[in-house]
Amino acid sequence: VSLKIYDILGREVRTLVNSEQNIGIHNVQWNGNNNYGNKVSSGIYLYKIEAGDFIMTKKMLLLK
Repeated sequence: VSLKIYDILGREVRTLVNSEQNIGIHNVQWNGNNNYGNKVSSGIYLYKIEAGDFIMTKKMLLLK
């Protein structure tokens, strides 16, 4: 399973999950940092979940 966050231009901002997961419901929180530990700006971001053949991309709004 992978869960990645991208900026509106499609650049990867953060990888939150990239490992095998047990079946079930999982919660993940993003603290607003990028992969380098720096805070990102408020704005619209995309998150992409991939699990096997399943792929879903949705928008989210980060407000500080």
